[in-house]
Amino acid sequence: MAARDLDRPGEPVGGSNLPAGYGELLEQLKERVRTSRVRAARAANIELLRLYWSIGRDILVRQQRDGWGAKIVDRLAEDLRSAFPDQRGFSRSNLHYMRALAAAWPTEDDFVPQAVGRLPWGHVRALLDRLDDRATREWYATQALHQGWSRDVLANQIMSGLHTRIGAAPSNFAAQLPAPDSELAQQLTRDPYVFDHLAITDRASEKAMEQGLMDRLQQTLTAFGNGMAFVGQQVRFQVGDEEMIIDLLLFHVTQLRYVVIELKIGRFSPAYAGQLGAYVALIDDRVRDPAIHAPTVGILLCRHRDEQVVRYALAGAPSPMAVATYTYDTLPPEQRAILPGVAELTAALTDALEGTLPDAAAPADTHPNGDQGD
Repeated sequence: MAARDLDRPGEPVGGSNLPAGYGELLEQLKERVRTSRVRAARAANIELLRLYWSIGRDILVRQQRDGWGAKIVDRLAEDLRSAFPDQRGFSRSNLHYMRALAAAWPTEDDFVPQAVGRLPWGHVRALLDRLDDRATREWYATQALHQGWSRDVLANQIMSGLHTRIGAAPSNFAAQLPAPDSELAQQLTRDPYVFDHLAITDRASEKAMEQGLMDRLQQTLTAFGNGMAFVGQQVRFQVGDEEMIIDLLLFHVTQLRYVVIELKIGRFSPAYAGQLGAYVALIDDRVRDPAIHAPTVGILLCRHRDEQVVRYALAGAPSPMAVATYTYDTLPPEQRAILPGVAELTAALTDALEGTLPDAAAPADTHPNGDQGD
């Protein structure tokens, strides 16, 4: 049937009668509609934030210039809700947030064109609630926008002090990697790594704990940083007469770099650096493609470390690596009390992250896969 035949009234258009290229056109149009809807939603959100900022500015100006008291906000909230009964957002508390917004970003150019001006209102409220410094608020706003954090993820990252933890782990990257690659590798580290998402409410149920960890794989990757993909857990290689087992193998999709994670339950020992160095060299030799991938790096996670011991161990290590701690101590004391011990937690974490690589002596065809963190 020719394409013009589809215009004839009364003739059914079945799947078998569609002209060549129809399916491709349909997919293009569907994608165009989705893109348009996203753009419209973003534009509406920006306009809403612009409105909220302007209301907050007017309240702030009247209070500062004319001495209006806090009770005027209650009256404004009541009158605005009466005038716009179908529109949410004019509660007393929301108007106070609008005032705080205008106080934090005094001019429209300070606010609207910036990352914070493109976030949902709930995210902006979280920034106002949890942070006092404008520069820090803008740092988290940029991260939330670029990495697609939900409001809960944003709140957790603020609570764990992510801006102070990124790139903070001691390493030998500067000595082992050329600049600027050493700086990029350093930004992959966190110190400490916070695994608060592994909260367990039923200590007696080991099965429930393991299932909870499996359900939270994406959150675990998020704890390791945005752009991390899961390659494998307990990845095995046969080296001579010995079997070498890597706890966790990740891949950073932006830097095109394998990241070897080694987990230890106690205090750092210099012997761990030698073990991790061997694993990094192994991935470089058997998995990494030098024409495509950046040099492999290792990150050793331990519960405690002595800074001087770490410094000497890293100075003698031939492979690029960092040493970081991990914690779930940002949880409230009553929740920490029912969590498993450090050994149980580490064992559960390594058991839960089931590998995607087959047990093979030399998985040369391995490619990074799995969920990406935010």
